[in-house]
Amino acid sequence: MSYSMKCFLGIDVGAVSTNLALLDSNLDVVFQRYVRTGGRPLASIRSVIDAAGRSSGDLDIVACGTTGSGRRLAAALVGADIVKNEITAHATGALHYFPEARTIIEIGGQDSKVILVRDGVVSDFAMNTVCAAGTGTFLDYQASRMGVTIDEFAGLAAEAGESVTISGRCAVFAETDMIEKQQRGADRGAIARGLCEALARNFLTGVAAGRRIDPPVVFQGGVASNIAVRQAFTRELGCEVMVPELNDVMGAIGVAILAGRHRRADEPTRFRGFEVHPGELATRDFECDGCSNRCEIVEILHGDKLLSRWGSRCGKWDVA
Repeated sequence: MSYSMKCFLGIDVGAVSTNLALLDSNLDVVFQRYVRTGGRPLASIRSVIDAAGRSSGDLDIVACGTTGSGRRLAAALVGADIVKNEITAHATGALHYFPEARTIIEIGGQDSKVILVRDGVVSDFAMNTVCAAGTGTFLDYQASRMGVTIDEFAGLAAEAGESVTISGRCAVFAETDMIEKQQRGADRGAIARGLCEALARNFLTGVAAGRRIDPPVVFQGGVASNIAVRQAFTRELGCEVMVPELNDVMGAIGVAILAGRHRRADEPTRFRGFEVHPGELATRDFECDGCSNRCEIVEILHGDKLLSRWGSRCGKWDVA
């Protein structure tokens, strides 16, 4: 892009991936980037910001938002105008492309969530708690045990004419089942398809338990790229499952839209620009002993200056 335009910037920092989306004033995506967080959120945030700066041309960033588990860290690093939770961001992104959606399934690397929408407003939601059997990491690990990449795994599962039944109650039981099926000589494709079906069943009986899944259903997050999982959800739900074209960066798209809505023309953005130097920042934490909750408080500092602090349930220590 060689021309100047006003854009909204969204960044979604998760445990597995860090995603960025740039939207123009028509809310069309003009740039997006997905990278692995790799346990280094500061470096991954810098990576996506640098990529956007190199590729974006002459842009005027008029609003910036962050979301994901690392949203406060990202906000302190880049200068965000709004900080939103994942539920709000993913719902906003999904409803932008599918305004009639009533159920949103989002499955990422380490968490998964179901969001119920009524009349265009989130009415209920649920997230996974301790089990990884309904997440992308579960499939990544099983693919590694089979000696294939996750893309090869998805292809094997999608092309399999049949599946073997594998427990989806938890990751440990699923792995035990998979090993047993391998020892019995089951086809690799059938095992892969069985694992994808186990993930879908575990999600519906675990994360979405007790909730009515009404169509239209939108499926997003990195796992939505796996066609075998999409097929499994379609069979389990008995209805079409719609997948956005940019399913893996929907959180970033959603928070960019929210940043645009939040923007006031008479207020400049807090965005600091595409030159980000995380080495100048430091993080530290401490435990509050003010009550029995013993909250872990996290601080972000630039030299001696406190940029952000969060973690207290009561809000006592929070600094935006």
